[in-house]
Amino acid sequence: MWTCPICSQQFVNNNQSHSCKEKELPDFLNGKTAHTISLFWYFVEAYKKIGKVTIHPTKSMIAFAAKTRIAYVTRLGKDFIDIVFPFQEQHADNLCFHKIAQVPGTRQFNHHFRMQKKEDINEEIISYMKLAYKQGQ
Repeated sequence: MWTCPICSQQFVNNNQSHSCKEKELPDFLNGKTAHTISLFWYFVEAYKKIGKVTIHPTKSMIAFAAKTRIAYVTRLGKDFIDIVFPFQEQHADNLCFHKIAQVPGTRQFNHHFRMQKKEDINEEIISYMKLAYKQGQ
């Protein structure tokens, strides 16, 4: 593991390119509704029940990492949060992802999930959160 000497983020690759301290978590949460902020923290707590995760604000999203990055909050809307889970295979047989898209030129499939209420973190999505966590170990 390589640790950035400026922001203390850990990465698998030495000198990995990243948005070092360009944005902090409050930059994403400021001005959001209480509902959206509660959804975000509920998602954080749900992941912490699975295992140790770190939160890495980037230039345009909030990344969650085990050893490697396992999920991304890509949008904090008025009454929802959009989350992407990157997998090496497509999981088409599900009820929770509204979009699955392969990243061009890679074997990565981004699985898009919209959380509108706390109950959206159900058994199905928890199983995918666990899978992402396991792959990120």
